[in-house]
Amino acid sequence: MLSIIIPTFNEEKYLPRLLHSIKSQDYKNYEIIISDANSEDNTKQVAKKNRCKFVSSKRRNPGHQRNNGAQKAKGDVLLFIDADAILPKNFLSTIMTEFTKKELDIAGFYFIFNSKKIIYKIYSFCFTVLCSFAQYVKPISIGAGILVKKRYHDSVDGFDVTIIIGEDHEYSQRISKIGKFRMITSKKMYYSVRRFEQEGKFITLFKWVYCAFYYLLKGPIRKRIVDYKFGNFS
Repeated sequence: MLSIIIPTFNEEKYLPRLLHSIKSQDYKNYEIIISDANSEDNTKQVAKKNRCKFVSSKRRNPGHQRNNGAQKAKGDVLLFIDADAILPKNFLSTIMTEFTKKELDIAGFYFIFNSKKIIYKIYSFCFTVLCSFAQYVKPISIGAGILVKKRYHDSVDGFDVTIIIGEDHEYSQRISKIGKFRMITSKKMYYSVRRFEQEGKFITLFKWVYCAFYYLLKGPIRKRIVDYKFGNFS
């Protein structure tokens, strides 16, 4: 079974769209776990209305929320996705077929930004090129889309919650040392531009690039070097 784990913080607006896209899939062997960070809106009510498992913690850290959800998972494969994602048609059946056929233990996704602006097409192209090469040496995988066998997640004790930014890359790299990592090519995942639109396209990109160089030069980011919020974007 596939366990779909969604970390949330004040996601009552976006969560229903994602849940609808999941329920519209032709693949049905899944459970949905909403791992909440003590939301102040109706996120819990949305989860309950859609018959999702719901777990909550006062700690607000994406890695912690993913780990918290994984502890409740019954599936042998975990899919971590963000609440503002939308799954394309036949997404689950297609990725699970590729994951199994390629005998993968962990996988990342290429992303399409949910905007027609040319700047986001450029971002998406650059990310695709970077991940295409990095997957063989030092995987880059955004937490908005990670597919992994639960036994590998458990074997590395999940995400490192002491890492503030880039915990998803570090997680993928740790597992890639003991299992097989590849990027999924059969389906791309939609990635929300709400952070870019709210904080500024180039400001957000600068934060990403700055954090990437920091990570390469000094290792995992365990102190707040930039203002990077978890959720709560309109």
